[in-house]
Amino acid sequence: MFDFQKNDYNDPMNAVAGYILVVEDIPNILELVETTLKFKGGYRVVAARDGVEALSVIRQEPPSLVVTDILMPRMDGFSLVHQLRLDPATRHIPVIFLSATYVAPEDKSFAALIGATRFLEKPIDIDLFMKTVAELLTQEFAVPSEPLKELEFYEGYRKRIRIKLDQKSKQIARLERLLPTVSEAEKESFTASLRATIAERDELQAHIEQVEKRIEAIAQSR
Repeated sequence: MFDFQKNDYNDPMNAVAGYILVVEDIPNILELVETTLKFKGGYRVVAARDGVEALSVIRQEPPSLVVTDILMPRMDGFSLVHQLRLDPATRHIPVIFLSATYVAPEDKSFAALIGATRFLEKPIDIDLFMKTVAELLTQEFAVPSEPLKELEFYEGYRKRIRIKLDQKSKQIARLERLLPTVSEAEKESFTASLRATIAERDELQAHIEQVEKRIEAIAQSR
């Protein structure tokens, strides 16, 4: 259980209409973000575990702010933001990206290009995170320009995934080489890390297969 002390963020002036949607597939990170927003900020929070679930929630009631991970199953954060920006009804909603995987300058540039409002790296700096949330909820948010054309989005998206997939594959190979050399005391945590990396690799592989199919479909429709 997280222990939060009352502080500046509990000021009633921070209350906003609507709610904050948190989209995250890792339970302990979801709990951290959700609990922080509720108890440090006093915000109403709704949780979703991937982009598909998030879109379903948004269709029922648009949020005041979306806080989302990028690497998630079914629909990741890049696709979620692209879908939000395609729809004039949701184009104005500010989005904060949280990521530990997509942190290269090129990833952040692509995030901005598709319409993400802010980008924060994991592990989360709670003070910076809460200040960013307060800023986006209280300041006027400029409606993004027209979203990327579908083919342009998917080609840029494919490039980002390919780079991450290559990195994860190399990381797995390195971990597998090292596994026989670690001590028994370290083996459990080392194996858990390897399993997590393999799961991330598999998610990326599934996404790139979906993207390849989408690009092929777009090409055939022309």
